[in-house]
Amino acid sequence: MTGSVVLIHLAGAVALMLYATRLVKTGVERAYGDVLRHKLRATLQNPIMAVLAGTGLAIALQSSTAVTLLVGSFAGAGIVSGLAGQLAVRGAEIGSALVAKLLTYDLTLLVPLCLIIGTFLFMATESRDWRQKGRILVGVGLLILSLEMIGQASEPLRESPLMPMIINYFSSDPITAYLLAALITWLFQSSIASVLLMATMAGRGLITPELGVVLVLGVNLGSSIIAPMLTRNSEPGVRIVPVGNLLMRGMGSIVMLVLVMTFKPQIGFLGATASDQIVNAHILFNVIILIAGLPLAGLVYRASEKIVALGAKQAAEPVQITELSALSETALSSPPQALANATREVVRVCETVEIMLKRIIELYENADEDKINALAALDDRVDERHAAIKIYLAKLIRNPLTEDQALRCQELIGACVKLEQVGDIIVRNMLVHVRKKMALNLEFTPEGWQEITAFHSAVLANARLTFNVLVSRDTETARQLVQEKDRLRDMERDISNNHFLRLRDGTLKSIETSSIHLDTLRDLKQINSLLTSIVYPVLEERGLLRGSRLRAS
Repeated sequence: MTGSVVLIHLAGAVALMLYATRLVKTGVERAYGDVLRHKLRATLQNPIMAVLAGTGLAIALQSSTAVTLLVGSFAGAGIVSGLAGQLAVRGAEIGSALVAKLLTYDLTLLVPLCLIIGTFLFMATESRDWRQKGRILVGVGLLILSLEMIGQASEPLRESPLMPMIINYFSSDPITAYLLAALITWLFQSSIASVLLMATMAGRGLITPELGVVLVLGVNLGSSIIAPMLTRNSEPGVRIVPVGNLLMRGMGSIVMLVLVMTFKPQIGFLGATASDQIVNAHILFNVIILIAGLPLAGLVYRASEKIVALGAKQAAEPVQITELSALSETALSSPPQALANATREVVRVCETVEIMLKRIIELYENADEDKINALAALDDRVDERHAAIKIYLAKLIRNPLTEDQALRCQELIGACVKLEQVGDIIVRNMLVHVRKKMALNLEFTPEGWQEITAFHSAVLANARLTFNVLVSRDTETARQLVQEKDRLRDMERDISNNHFLRLRDGTLKSIETSSIHLDTLRDLKQINSLLTSIVYPVLEERGLLRGSRLRAS
């Protein structure tokens, strides 16, 4: 087998590993993302729980970077302290390392089982939750399969006369090897993928354990750079946690590299095989960083604040950006172009409504006047765009339109009206509940709050699907949304019954928050109904919508 063919096979195996990792991460985020976020926010106040929560979330998402970005956004919004965020990220790095360790075991039997069960779940049901569970299982199966493929693809390299020369070069130049590993990790956007690749190649005798330790340190540097790069244009508060992680983990890897180069320690104690030694070195490094990070967390946080503040001062004065409208008057003479412009504006309204829907549930936990006023300002923006789109489409209707163009025009107007109504419900109803809860210093029961957040998560997921259908006009997704509407109706009834049972038992918090609890459920249910009705025209065009829910007499 020629060298180019070997590299093609190896690149394909690595590509499958990256895709499988992303598949698992996407499935977990879609199935459990909102629930995990709410649980994370609730546990980050305690330092030990912050570490454990970060570890668990990284294992679930198979990405410490995702946890860093999530915790950074919480810190930027003032939901958690930056100090707690630093500790959660330390735990996330250990969770990521443990995932790599788990995947080094012989799990070949799981490949067919995960693929069979995952494919069955994904294709045999219309339930979004079960389809995402199927996606996760398929991703796990492909991930294990990709590791086998990497091992098989790299096998011919053992006989290559060039490999000893390459290994000897990097062994004699650990700084270059360290930087190369950091670059590979940054390109992969995954420390798990990088460590697994190196562990697999070490298991085939292509990398010495000593060189593997240097490469692992480079992996940690590259992984710590990803989050600061992704948040470089974000608000200063969001950037503090990623920068702190870079200081702790990135600088820690440099210090450890110097120590390794100076003392050249024996690493046989890390494991019986080369692959075990590399993965265990990765775990040990992050445990050391965690232990060092506990007493240094405050110092690192203050240093991160100063670095972010210094970067903000040195940045150029921001340019005042005026929001541009896609509603070009010159395009009215061309109905297809005008409808495309109107669709773009409606999508912008969808984005604003999604932000409002995400923020309102956060205000139930942590509200102040500034955040409330900011949310109300978003509703004003929705109203302005809604009025502009209606006027624009009213002008368009004056031109000769085909039947399909006229229907699309009415569909966009109807969507705008419903989006504006959703904004009104959030501001005029739900914000009132927030103010009442804040003024009276009320708290939901843990069971009640979990029910509300789960219901909100389902409504938010449906909102995102609705916005997709508005552009894609996908029939299958539209059908799924209508089915979800029935499921949410049953869910709302069950939650209300559970609440009444707590009232009957005399639970004080349930009694105090009863009206807020029930009114919030009603508002969320109404929002879901409005959003679902946006996709009705797609189903009506294909004759898939009944005219009435009444049973024929």
